[in-house]
Amino acid sequence: MKLAPLTGRGNYFEDFRVGNVLRHARGKTVEPLEQVWITNVTMNTAEGHFNEHLMKSSPWGRRLGFGGVTISLCIGLAAEDTAENALMELGLDKIRLKAPVFHGDTLYCYSEVLEVRDADRPDAGIVRFRHYGVNQDDKHVFEGERVVLLKRRAPWAGK
Repeated sequence: MKLAPLTGRGNYFEDFRVGNVLRHARGKTVEPLEQVWITNVTMNTAEGHFNEHLMKSSPWGRRLGFGGVTISLCIGLAAEDTAENALMELGLDKIRLKAPVFHGDTLYCYSEVLEVRDADRPDAGIVRFRHYGVNQDDKHVFEGERVVLLKRRAPWAGK
């Protein structure tokens, strides 16, 4: 894996190169209240997220975090570097939840640049990323591809 220098905020379309891998600086601990709230708001009624008594006898021995929260947190952790100058999210694909996430786990994210191409407009281009999420033990918990329409520097810088 070839780690690219982390550039932080303000990345434009021109700043991404195919093959670069960004290690995002921030981590996020999965708080129980956040997990339960988002699971409720999205109307996910799977007992594995709510029934502690039931899950004590499961192979995991405790409640599982909702995969939608894992996906959102990993993409959110990548956003500062990959989407501060996004005009539009174009798609998510090949989403895989590789291992369970539990309340109290801390997630981190890496992003690999898979594709950089022109868009049908002169002020923006398209970048396809593969995002990888890992927990505090560096266990791979998430993987997915995301396509973003990003501003080009010249038309947008300084606005």
